[in-house]
Amino acid sequence: MLNVVSKDDAVRCVRGFAQTLPAAAETVELSCAYGRTLAEDVVAAEDVPAFDRSTVDGYAVCAADTFGASASVPAQLEIVGEIAMGRSPAFTLRRGQCAVIPTGGMLPQGADAAVMVEHTDEEDGLCLAYKAAAPGENVTRRGDDIAAGTAVLQKGTRLHAGHIGVLAALGKYTVSVYKRPVIAILSTGDELVRDAPAMGQVRDVNGDLLAALVTASGCTPLFAGVVRDERGAVRDALASCLARADAVLISGGSSAGTRDMTVSVLGELGEVFFHGVAMKPGKPTIFGAADGKPVFGLPGHPLAAYFVFRLIVSAYVSALLHLPPDKPVRTARLAVNVPSNHGREEYLCVQIGQDGEIVPLHTKSGVISVLSAADGFIRIPRDTEGFDRGTTVEVYGL
Repeated sequence: MLNVVSKDDAVRCVRGFAQTLPAAAETVELSCAYGRTLAEDVVAAEDVPAFDRSTVDGYAVCAADTFGASASVPAQLEIVGEIAMGRSPAFTLRRGQCAVIPTGGMLPQGADAAVMVEHTDEEDGLCLAYKAAAPGENVTRRGDDIAAGTAVLQKGTRLHAGHIGVLAALGKYTVSVYKRPVIAILSTGDELVRDAPAMGQVRDVNGDLLAALVTASGCTPLFAGVVRDERGAVRDALASCLARADAVLISGGSSAGTRDMTVSVLGELGEVFFHGVAMKPGKPTIFGAADGKPVFGLPGHPLAAYFVFRLIVSAYVSALLHLPPDKPVRTARLAVNVPSNHGREEYLCVQIGQDGEIVPLHTKSGVISVLSAADGFIRIPRDTEGFDRGTTVEVYGL
């Protein structure tokens, strides 16, 4: 018999264990930091931009000199120089003067605006401006983008391309990130093969499925292969994984049948914290530790293994790497009634129709194709009997 705990209690147990583990950090080049998790808060040490600059090709001006300019009566300004890109102007504008400036060029002292070249003509050393410019027009001021002292990114941020751009703008070409935990993946089952299956055999799906989930979570997968349903083989494989990885996922052998020995092997090598979670799919989930490292026993059915990783194993990763909790990506209305009376928290893959309503993708045990067809999944609490058509529910991303 399984000693079933609620999904929330399972998550609390996993997160609590993860918080006792050290989260080692390392410094990496910014060019290699995409997808990594910041191990430090980032505070701007300088202004971005570091100087007032033009946002257009044209002329740097004192805005007051252009007031009243029109197509019939242009402002006439003396051109006293040209600003080179990457150079600080060596002159100061006086009233009635202007300077040729490119996009991104530094405004000289005395200038507070720029006039677009499209609104000007040049004649006998003069700029004829046919449109007035307000103070600050076509100009980015020093610190307009990021002011020195601003808290830019928080520890625990998963870096995407936009974050990388901000860090580059601040000149932070190396960053402190959490080391990627290595998670070993062990598939168990006499029926599993990696090559062409004979009658009665099936391909190992979970090995590669879990490796993809491990990678997506910001960790490094270590596939340890397929092990037969033999106690000594499972024990030896688990011991080998513990020696090479920071955590272990054992797929299969987590139920209560005579050949399901994961829980007893884990109890022999370490400690079992729970065996059984009140969730569907994924009830025969195991969590424990050996050699101070977390070990997860996942169901052999791929869809169940997916949801156990997505909801339980990911709690370990997010706690270890200080990531924010998972949140729904949208809300939507149900197009049909969705019954549920299993006494367990249930998770259903869904598709989003053209009208924005969602339809559950019902499936049978062991089916995997539903994950490819789904746009997300919904949660049905264990204390409900399902949802009525038209109910607005939260949709989580896959």
